[in-house]
Amino acid sequence: MYEVIKAGGFTNGGLNFDAKARRGSYTREDIFHSYIAGMDTFALGYKIALKLIEDGRIDKFVEDRYASWKTGIGADIISGKATMADLEKYALEKGEVTASLTSGRQEMLESILNNIMFSL
Repeated sequence: MYEVIKAGGFTNGGLNFDAKARRGSYTREDIFHSYIAGMDTFALGYKIALKLIEDGRIDKFVEDRYASWKTGIGADIISGKATMADLEKYALEKGEVTASLTSGRQEMLESILNNIMFSL
C-alpha cells in the first residue's frame, strides 16, 4: 500500500480480493470470511502506509541512501549519458571499494516499521 499511495493511488485497476480459502473447505461462509480478511488486511496496510509516509524516516533514508545518483556518474547513468566505457573507467579508477561499503540498515528499517505498525 505504501507504493500505491506514493504513486498517487490507482490510475487504473485495483486490488485483488480474490482470496482463496487455503484448506479443504470451500463453503460460501469460508469464502466470505476470506474476502473480509483480505479487505481488512489491505485496510490495515493502508493505515500503516499512511503513518510511514507521515513519519518520513523511511523516505529520508531512501533519499540519503541514493543521493549519489543525483550527481556525477550516478546522474550520468540515470540520464542515459554514461557508456560502458565510462563505467569501466569509473570502476577502474575507484579500485577496491569494499572498505567504503555501507550497511543497508535493514534492522533499523524493520524497527521503524515495527514501531509504526504496533503503535496503531
